[in-house]
Amino acid sequence: MIQSLLTDGVVGRAVSSGLIRVGVHDLRDFTDDRHRSVDDVPYGGGPGMVLKPEPFFRAVAAIRREHGEPDVVALMSPQGRVLRHEQASALSGRSHVVLLCGRYEGVDERIHLALATEEISIGDYVLSGGELAAAVVVDTVARLVPGVVGDAKSVEQESFVDGLLDHPHYTRPPVFDGYEVPEVLRSGHHVEIQRWRRREALRRTQARRPDLLGQGPLDARRWSSKLKDEASRSSDREQADECD
Repeated sequence: MIQSLLTDGVVGRAVSSGLIRVGVHDLRDFTDDRHRSVDDVPYGGGPGMVLKPEPFFRAVAAIRREHGEPDVVALMSPQGRVLRHEQASALSGRSHVVLLCGRYEGVDERIHLALATEEISIGDYVLSGGELAAAVVVDTVARLVPGVVGDAKSVEQESFVDGLLDHPHYTRPPVFDGYEVPEVLRSGHHVEIQRWRRREALRRTQARRPDLLGQGPLDARRWSSKLKDEASRSSDREQADECD
């Protein structure tokens, strides 16, 4: 599941060019019984199986011996803090991150208590295993490492970077199925284009994710206030036109 991510697309190119290094470790390699068991029945009874602590601790110990002390040991868990741009950006600045992937009913609590330095969730839902969530983290964080994405500006202008959703994008043809590219984008007036993009990003965020405006960086709140002022002025102009 993880290897396919490492040979394709942006992450694959980053790995092959040496900009990032990603190692994949099978927990079964860190067991000592002939069945290579990584799970067992839960104490106290109940359905499902629980991943045992020994393979995780042995795996991280082996990683420490080979690559040194990790900056972060993150357990992928629906109980963790939901991954946002700010956290991904912080992880991209770390030199050594270990991601632990659970399965079944979960992992032994001692992994939470004594091994993981933090827990990461990618949303309020449950996956069959942490591998897909880890792949999301790898892709998200890798894109923020300098040089991984060819045009750095494309990363700087994406959704969430400044607390807002991205503005609408258009390409040729200028008219398709009755839908026309906004005239300002074809005007060549770069200042007006930037204003339009910022305004549309604010409108889209306010319509689809208003929660971002309340918890994003100061810049997002400042622009939110500007959008409200602009909407108020627009309403005043419309009322004046009606009076005329």
